[in-house]
Amino acid sequence: MTNKKKLIIIMCVLISVLLLQTAVQAAPNIPVPRIGLNMEPAESPEDVSLSLQILFILTILSLAPAILIMTTGFTRIIIVLSFIRNALATQQTPPNQVLIGLALFLTLFVMSPVISEINQEAYRPYMEGDIIFEEALNRAMQPLRQFMFRQTRQKDLALFVNVSGQQEIDDINGITNRALIPAFIISELKTAFQMGFLLFVPFLVIDMVVASTLMSMGMMMLPPIMVSLPFKILLFIMVDGWNLVVQSLMTGFR
Repeated sequence: MTNKKKLIIIMCVLISVLLLQTAVQAAPNIPVPRIGLNMEPAESPEDVSLSLQILFILTILSLAPAILIMTTGFTRIIIVLSFIRNALATQQTPPNQVLIGLALFLTLFVMSPVISEINQEAYRPYMEGDIIFEEALNRAMQPLRQFMFRQTRQKDLALFVNVSGQQEIDDINGITNRALIPAFIISELKTAFQMGFLLFVPFLVIDMVVASTLMSMGMMMLPPIMVSLPFKILLFIMVDGWNLVVQSLMTGFR
């Protein structure tokens, strides 16, 4: 090692020591924040009500993903998109992030009329002070309930109404949300699996044709999926598969 390199190393060490000493000397002057949680008595009932409303809003925000999945068309859309990927046997293509993002935007497109009605009938009047929070919540549930009623099968709805022990109901307004929401979910699951079955059929035919062809040629060591995958992708592109699937999803929501 030359003298020049030794001098450079010594200078680097000295500079590091000086910087460390400076940081240690300046450390006591750095203010350390104090974090605390104080609970003070409320001065009026309005303060208690406001605190409970804030707590309720935070709870709703934490449950927002579950509400989005269970009370909108997201369940049907994401299951159908997952069936497409499994039918094509493309492993992780498209990735989960792409499928979830597409499902979220399609859900937003489907639910836009409901969101607009909730905004006009519930959110704006509440923010302007024309109605109270409880009335705004009831108004916001009405468009969402109408959407779920349109997608729910009567058989599934009758199941939960009977299990819940409700009396004979003449009007749909008498059906509670605890019976409507699970009925809506299982109806969406059934619809999604029906669409998934129809998506699997053409790709299954391709797999069977390729497998029988390879077996007749004596190429049993070659995995059929390696040969059928390009043909399935080609078929999906030729029929404009994404357009057809999305069109079927959009028109399926009555």
